[in-house]
Amino acid sequence: MSYLILIIVFLLAAIKNNGNGPHLRVSVVIPAYNEEENVAHVVKTALSCKYVQEVLVVDDGSLDNTYEKAKIAGASIIRHTTNQGKGAALKTGFKHSNGDIVAFIDADLENLTINQVDNMIKPILEGKADITKTKFKREGGRVTELTAKPLLNFFFPEIKFDQPLSGQFAAKRTALNKIRFEEDYGVDVGIVLDADVQGLRIKEVDIGDIKHQMSNLADLNVVANEVVRTIVDRAMEYGRVTMMDSMGKYIRMGILGLSLSSLGVFGVFFIRVIPATIWIIISLLGMVLAIYYIFKLIKRSIHMLMRHEGRTQSLKSFTYMHFPILVSGIILIAMLSTLLGAVHVDDGKISIEPNSGNLIIWKNSSDNRTFDVRGPYTVDSALENENISIRMSREAIATLGLNYGDKLYIAGQGYVLNQPRPGEDNIIRIPLQARQSLYIDVGDAIQDGNLRKVFNNIYAQKNVSTEESAASNITLQEGIIIQNNEAVGRKVDIYVDNEKLVTTSGLMDNGSYNIYINNLKVKTIQFTDKRSLNEYFVQWGTHEIKIEIGDYITTDVKFAPVSVGKFLNFNINGTLK
Repeated sequence: MSYLILIIVFLLAAIKNNGNGPHLRVSVVIPAYNEEENVAHVVKTALSCKYVQEVLVVDDGSLDNTYEKAKIAGASIIRHTTNQGKGAALKTGFKHSNGDIVAFIDADLENLTINQVDNMIKPILEGKADITKTKFKREGGRVTELTAKPLLNFFFPEIKFDQPLSGQFAAKRTALNKIRFEEDYGVDVGIVLDADVQGLRIKEVDIGDIKHQMSNLADLNVVANEVVRTIVDRAMEYGRVTMMDSMGKYIRMGILGLSLSSLGVFGVFFIRVIPATIWIIISLLGMVLAIYYIFKLIKRSIHMLMRHEGRTQSLKSFTYMHFPILVSGIILIAMLSTLLGAVHVDDGKISIEPNSGNLIIWKNSSDNRTFDVRGPYTVDSALENENISIRMSREAIATLGLNYGDKLYIAGQGYVLNQPRPGEDNIIRIPLQARQSLYIDVGDAIQDGNLRKVFNNIYAQKNVSTEESAASNITLQEGIIIQNNEAVGRKVDIYVDNEKLVTTSGLMDNGSYNIYINNLKVKTIQFTDKRSLNEYFVQWGTHEIKIEIGDYITTDVKFAPVSVGKFLNFNINGTLK
């Protein structure tokens, strides 16, 4: 009997704490950009909630004292080196939080109270919602009333929230894992739309009066654009945008017919698994479909052109909306006519023998490659016992402007760049500490165009070698800082005994730069951009090194000043001493 009582007590306790109870860990993420006036108050209020285990402030490239104020208030800080947008800050905070529930609160709330935070989080703790979003009394709401609500009414009529753009919300981690974070101000409405389509339970809670800084019209214009883009993108993605006009339908169906015809002809020549008869039938059906809808398109177009009123505007609208897909149709017609134009009839036998032209892409004399197809690259963990190296493909190395054997310094630790393992050309293997510093995780996919953005402002020691340096037994390392964008820097010519060793380039700030020989610092130079030509000389035994900083040139790297690392490091054979 006592065992039965214990079992009943255990079951009742399990039912009471079924995964939604107060034992769940709660994290609060606060995105902040230049919010030194209010961020401390928001942090302290969040920390005052008894069930909040951590408060993370994501300093999104602030130029004021946001970082210091948040740290003094007791928050954990994650810093973006540049302003990346609210959505990017929320994403970073979510990735680095540990809570089973994550609440997102703006840093500019002047009168945030513990009760308001409770109202956000308690419905989730009590199992009444997967996501809570807030509504509150405020002035303004212009983007909501004039942009968001009309678009939501049109594309997502089932969403009836009073304030769909409210920046304060909370959610279960399991729910947020199913949602895509936009990088900008579209993040709030994007989360609402994703949650709605995913079937998650969303509850709008009233948190009363909130005071925060009002945005000017220029800022509201940016917000409105990003909100509109997000809603329209989601409408397209979730099939909420239908064919808006009959002419668009005729064009698309005509293109479908031409595509089927092209597919049928292609299948006859190149796909042997399916009988040629089937491909011929597909091609003929496609041709019939294309002819039918192209005829209807021509008929409707004639009707449109016969009208006098609004003819010019209709033509402009038609061209703007449908010209790209019409070009696709013309391409398909050209392909079919070219292929079928090569029909030969000989003694009752019909054959199609197209004569192809020759496409020649010639090689650059200094490069054995014809062209590169780069990325995307998938992030993975480092191999065992490879804690101070990064493996990436030659294409990725080239995008960064580096070479194998060069060294990247991430959070003070040097990592040598090595070749990938066979079959892993699109995988970048990075140790854990470096991934954390770069804010990337295993499984993240990086487009080649974003690779320099990930490694932006990272210091590297780059090996520079030329035929001249090899002949003189001299190698050179230059200290550079990777930049995401090109800018105007300086060309640097380096001479040894009046013989040019190498020409390089990089951005240079006014200040001090260290020159090393054989890893020994031999000189610190003072550079000023006021002079068009800067010359510096270093004596090494009986030999003279001249560094000539001259013409302006576009570059995507920055030379390392004294505060970062070595500017130039010459490795000279001992015979020069």
